Amino acid sequence: MTTALITHEDCFDHVTPPGHPEQVARLDAVLGALEGYDLIRVKAPLAAEDDLLRAHPKAHVDAIRAAAPSEGWRSLDADTHMSVGTLQAAYRAAGGVVRAVDMVMGGEVANAFAAVRPPGHHAERETAMGFCFFGNVAIGAKHALDHHGLDRVAVVDFDVHHGNGTQDLVEDDARILFCSTHQSPLYPGTGAAHETGVGNVLNVPLPGGTGSKAFRDVMERVVLPRVDEFAPQLLLISAGFDAHTADPLAGMNLTTEDFGWVTEKLCDLAARHCDGRVVSSLEGGYDLEALGASVAAHVKVLEERGR
Repeated sequence: MTTALITHEDCFDHVTPPGHPEQVARLDAVLGALEGYDLIRVKAPLAAEDDLLRAHPKAHVDAIRAAAPSEGWRSLDADTHMSVGTLQAAYRAAGGVVRAVDMVMGGEVANAFAAVRPPGHHAERETAMGFCFFGNVAIGAKHALDHHGLDRVAVVDFDVHHGNGTQDLVEDDARILFCSTHQSPLYPGTGAAHETGVGNVLNVPLPGGTGSKAFRDVMERVVLPRVDEFAPQLLLISAGFDAHTADPLAGMNLTTEDFGWVTEKLCDLAARHCDGRVVSSLEGGYDLEALGASVAAHVKVLEERGR
């Protein structure tokens, strides 16, 4: 058993306008940081239509396909832009998470990290937003339930921005527990503690300036016990690294070591409840040096647990 790294060169072809924070160089930083790691490297397949339709209505999938430009860029909102290669990259990103789920559930690997872009946790049922087009992690969770016959899947999102899209896609499905820590107030303005879905959503908004001690405390007191109580058969992580103190898009003060620590804690729960089955997918993180270091710390734990 080991750890899979799932990515695809098509993810480099999602090219955002100059100066956009969700840039091609992010994937370079991530993959560069993982050179030399003992990982099974796998090419992300294109997402199957059935998997996309588990999370999004056909009208949304068709609208994203129709919006794909033949040259230049098309802007879906002020933050979310499509280039010629975006549609293919978005299909690879969702397909990569599904492939990760299949590999972990099939016993091919102990755990997996999907180094894919565009990210997914802001994509709502019928709305692309926040750099995201399809709900990659939510799609993976629903695939695990429907295709692998699971009853309980947990998603933990420690991106600095609330995963409004994931919440929108799973909040009516009691088989999926969604837990999010995020800075508030901050984009997208959702994620209040009173947003609880059908009892399957746990939002933990944190003030700007939150550092290691407060983050670790809320994880140990609130988030980890909730996941433990839920006893998932598979744990998915929306791995955003923009709560790092160096990140330009937010104001939290986590360190690289905090991402290694939270990964260890989540792997402990996975070992207790689901034979260590963890699937992680890249979300945010916009300071390239901090992103690379944080991903390295995150995947190092996965690699060690996967041996």
